[in-house]
Amino acid sequence: MHTKKYLAQKLFLAALFILPAIVLGQVNTGLPSLELKTGIYRIQAEIADTPQAREIGLMNRTSMPINSGMLFIFEQKAGHCFWMNNTKIPLSIAFIADDGKIVNIEEMQANTTNNHCPKAAIRYALEMNAQWFAERTLTPGTVITGLPKR
Repeated sequence: MHTKKYLAQKLFLAALFILPAIVLGQVNTGLPSLELKTGIYRIQAEIADTPQAREIGLMNRTSMPINSGMLFIFEQKAGHCFWMNNTKIPLSIAFIADDGKIVNIEEMQANTTNNHCPKAAIRYALEMNAQWFAERTLTPGTVITGLPKR
């Protein structure tokens, strides 16, 4: 049988490790991640490369660390469109060609069902916090490196 002191110690240790992760927005989602780069900027991107992971995306999250995002990877190049149903934070999305060049960037409002589509067939899309690309003057033609080769 556990004593109150033992349980209090366990709760303290759990809070010591879990609370900073929640505050920093670094809750482990179970998705793999990788580092992407563009110019001087480093991005820690969770990878959504299965139909289920792509469908859930960033739904129901209330925050995301500044230089973190989600990289959507598709098996086939196509006009993959996105919407923000059940997504609680506004996002920017960069549609990315196979060579890593940004095709176009869209700003997406939280909890909307407007379609946001690439201007050309793409295999990659990178979601970041709203205005992330604009605040760094990253525009179409900018290259994102570190994308997995398919």
